[in-house]
Amino acid sequence: MKEPRNTPVISFVGRSGVGKTTALEHVIRELKRRGLRVGTIKHDAHDFDIDRPGKDSWRHGQAGSDIVVIAGPHRVAVIRKLDHELTLDDIVPLMGDVDLVLTEGYKRGDRPKIEVSRKELGTELLCRAEELLGLMCDYESDMPVPQFGLEDAVGVADLLEEMFLRDSGELDA
Repeated sequence: MKEPRNTPVISFVGRSGVGKTTALEHVIRELKRRGLRVGTIKHDAHDFDIDRPGKDSWRHGQAGSDIVVIAGPHRVAVIRKLDHELTLDDIVPLMGDVDLVLTEGYKRGDRPKIEVSRKELGTELLCRAEELLGLMCDYESDMPVPQFGLEDAVGVADLLEEMFLRDSGELDA
């Protein structure tokens, strides 16, 4: 039986419109190609709604239900009213059995980060070197962290495996 472990959480951060989602999509595909179980969390600083007005689940919430679950044969979604924003430490255990969790956002969080930067949007970074695992960018930076091209999902996946999964037994045959 495996010992319980803390699931690694790595945040992909960067300015709006820089390509975080695209970079993350490439990394997710590469990690899945390697057989890893990947969970993702998209942080939205604004109030979002995945429920459509008029649908049954929306009507349940409008009637006062504190938690609404939409369940089908291949997916389940939970919509829970909150009186405060959950932390990553609150959310990650809800993700089930995954090898690692990648977030898009949480730039102010305390998790290790990979910053995505594009020269045309400015080379001033959001993070300090000590916060970063690496940098995905389309220019050479003097930041003393591993650097990858914007589409170098293989390099980023190699870094994540080396730092978080090699010694945990996740990659053992």
